[in-house]
Amino acid sequence: MGVEKQNANPTVYAVDTSGTERKKVADSTADEDNDIVDPFDALEVFEMLRHLNDPEHPLTLEQLKVMTLDNIVVNNVESQVKVQFTPTIPHCSMATLIGLCIRVKLLRSLPKRFKVDIRITPGTHITEDAINKQLNDKERVAAALENAHLLNVVNKCIANTDG
Repeated sequence: MGVEKQNANPTVYAVDTSGTERKKVADSTADEDNDIVDPFDALEVFEMLRHLNDPEHPLTLEQLKVMTLDNIVVNNVESQVKVQFTPTIPHCSMATLIGLCIRVKLLRSLPKRFKVDIRITPGTHITEDAINKQLNDKERVAAALENAHLLNVVNKCIANTDG
């Protein structure tokens, strides 16, 4: 007997690939000088996150509109990245896990200078305040990642997301 999904039939959205093409052109013309700190923008961060796998469905966070470019803000001067994500349903039990996957992917992908703030889009989850607190508490995140099963699930969601 399988586990019943909370949102058995989520809406799947078309994926826009125009941003990917813009990034490829920008990357191919980038200066190769390693002494210069390259600024990041929201599109680059979105490219890191758009292919993350949903823990419940064989779809990406972008396909479910959990992750959108409009919900990412990068401040290079203050070395901050702010990401909001939108669960598919207001009582999604996977919201904390999705946020953890986003955090781990950014921790592994961004330079260490960046402070990352992960939040649920306001008004889209019944326990958003509690989840936001968990996702931005370093000790809670570290403790969660010490759980081998949870780390395995996070790694599966992140697997093969580099392009």
